[in-house]
Amino acid sequence: MARYGYARVSTNDQDTAIQEEALKSAGCDVVRTEKASGTTTKNRRELATLLEFLREQDVLVVTRIDRLARSIGDLQQIVATLREKGAQLQATEQPIDTTTAAGKAFLDMLGVFAEFETNLRRERQMEGIVKAKARGAYKGRPKTIEEDEVRRLKADGMGASEIARSLGIGRASVYRALTG
Repeated sequence: MARYGYARVSTNDQDTAIQEEALKSAGCDVVRTEKASGTTTKNRRELATLLEFLREQDVLVVTRIDRLARSIGDLQQIVATLREKGAQLQATEQPIDTTTAAGKAFLDMLGVFAEFETNLRRERQMEGIVKAKARGAYKGRPKTIEEDEVRRLKADGMGASEIARSLGIGRASVYRALTG
């Protein structure tokens, strides 16, 4: 049985040092860290590596459940992966231990609250954008694609892939420019 720690922060200006120290104090010999958004498990290579590496009786340790997942769907998927492998999940700052019924129930409740918090934050952000637009203080991201240039290149006989390569944009952007 081995204990593996996982520490995550969302932005480059944040530091995982406190989490790493707590995970090592909890008996983790290996601690994987990454700076990535917790709203999805996509592009979280360190988490994927740990989930692939864990074996039966191993324990994945996090400081708090929101370091692992911000949506109940992602959390349930991670827990299902651990269960399939015969591995467990524990948190150092929360009474989460998937070897007990109470720990499993608490895990599910925290997952619901983490997703709720993410949704509230998104709603507040959208409300702020609406207010800023009404004041004229927010205009959105400036256009980076010259639609006229895309249309001109298409008229010259270039295909979407060739246009995308020559302008350094994605093909989907070319199609949007052509239909917009």
